[in-house]
Amino acid sequence: MTQVADYVLQRLSEWGVQRVYGYPGDGINGLLGAFDRADGDPEFIQARHEEMAAFMACAHAKFTGEVGCCIATSGPGAVHLLNGLYDAKLDHQPVVAVVGQQKRLSLGTHYQQEIALDRLFADVSEFCQMVVHPGQARHVIDRAFKTALTTRGIATIIIPNDVQEEDAMPSPPREHGSVFSSVGWSRPRVLPDEGELRKAADVLNAGEKVAMLVGQGAANAEAEVVEVAELLGAGVAKALLGREVLPDDLPFVTGPIGLLGSKASDNMIQGCDTLLMVGSSFPYSEWLPEEGQAKGVEIDIDGRMIGIRYPMDAHLVGDAKETLKMLIPLLRHKEDRGWRKKIEKDVREWNAICDKRADQHFGGLINPEAVASELSPRLPDGAILTADSGSGTNWWARHLKLRQGMRASLSGTLATMGPGTPYAIAARFAYPDRPVIAFVGDGAFQMNGMNEMITVKRYLDRLSGPAPFIFCVFNNQDLNQVTWEQRAMAGDPKYPGSQDIPDVPYAAYAELLGLKGIVCDKPKKVGAAWDEALSAGRPVVLEFKVDAEIAPIPPHIMLEQGKKAAKAAVHDPERVGIATKGVRQKLTEYAEHLPGRH
Repeated sequence: MTQVADYVLQRLSEWGVQRVYGYPGDGINGLLGAFDRADGDPEFIQARHEEMAAFMACAHAKFTGEVGCCIATSGPGAVHLLNGLYDAKLDHQPVVAVVGQQKRLSLGTHYQQEIALDRLFADVSEFCQMVVHPGQARHVIDRAFKTALTTRGIATIIIPNDVQEEDAMPSPPREHGSVFSSVGWSRPRVLPDEGELRKAADVLNAGEKVAMLVGQGAANAEAEVVEVAELLGAGVAKALLGREVLPDDLPFVTGPIGLLGSKASDNMIQGCDTLLMVGSSFPYSEWLPEEGQAKGVEIDIDGRMIGIRYPMDAHLVGDAKETLKMLIPLLRHKEDRGWRKKIEKDVREWNAICDKRADQHFGGLINPEAVASELSPRLPDGAILTADSGSGTNWWARHLKLRQGMRASLSGTLATMGPGTPYAIAARFAYPDRPVIAFVGDGAFQMNGMNEMITVKRYLDRLSGPAPFIFCVFNNQDLNQVTWEQRAMAGDPKYPGSQDIPDVPYAAYAELLGLKGIVCDKPKKVGAAWDEALSAGRPVVLEFKVDAEIAPIPPHIMLEQGKKAAKAAVHDPERVGIATKGVRQKLTEYAEHLPGRH
């Protein structure tokens, strides 16, 4: 007789799940046996840690548009899932988590590994339910998927281990209390109010200096975003989660915005009289227009998130693509292109500044900006790019120029350390023939990325191939982003006791596992190191010895942050280096405006 566990996996497969990321434990023994009997449909992918499994499920959802799925045992395994699930929740990705629980007989007895999982997962989940009867499994699974897809959120299914091993009941008895559900879901057309559309068009048509800010919600609306930008003579800035919405080679795309952003984006936002936000919940008010400076129009599919970042004059609740299609006929082509020409000039100047900063070298260590700058023109077509959280994210955001068809993501709203490596692994499983490149700081790589190299080793036959698969590690022996935040936000000097980390031979570790390891410690060899990695034919750990004293300089320095940074510098152990290098980096901005530069 088929067990409940077998039926659960069958139902996951019917919902289109091909891979379930997880780690074993006796709380899911019944399900592990079912995976064995399922013969790869769906397949169990063994991560090194449940948190990594949840990150992989989130990445699968981000890169495929499908529901990501992860699994963990009861107690500690369940707890470990949470950070990865919160990453998916905050970035609005559909993920279903299947979690084991102690036998029903022992619940409430303070039994080993007994945790109130319904309470533990209550905040992270849009739907959380325990299966306590075999006939319940069908509708709980179906509702979990329908909820995850509809809310773009997390659904958690808890299954006690004794229930896993009971006889399956694919069709519950026809009696009072039974529920008969089906596999299936369709994406709705969410259209805005027509009166609000006309109001939005009036605002946008009246604006003389329109700035657009797009996020991941605009991912399927590239053509419409471009057409609106052309009609309005607008520039387009991209939140980090919206990096892949438009290619960076469009002359009016100003690139990233915010602390990690571009000067071109900052100039546009500071000078605009109208702001059009599409599919973004970018939260940092200091990088948006001052209240009252600009009229605002926002498009978001979630009415709960509309008009909560900047005071808007028109609130268009609807799908980005559908809404823009309805808006376009109402917009007038702006004849005066002076604003657009200024934006395009700022973009050219910013790109030149980035190139000059990347070309600056200070002694023996590599300028980390050069690592990204040298890769950018070498990026293979169709590349998938992931990033971890750290100072390397600045260079990933500013110096890598995405072309048509490239994909890119990171932990946006949670901004957690750790997902860069598992994101890349999940991307490679989903698209084995596409190049995948991860940017990871040495802090994040030590935290958990190195362990996931063992996962790469385990599945080496499937993860190798002619398409590059590269983990680029920035080795500066410093938890660098937080070090800079200590200086600029707290006014404190670097505290080596918390910020210094050991120098680890990452490339040698990769070789020990049977992967390709490459070390680059010479500024003139950065390009050659990328060439070697891109042609390796197997997974690569590419380690760059980079300078920790190169500051991730924001597009403009807030007065209070400048004061705090100056205060911190007085006693900072690296004060001489950061002062010299920071001044030279900042001067590149002014050099672009000297006579004879254009």
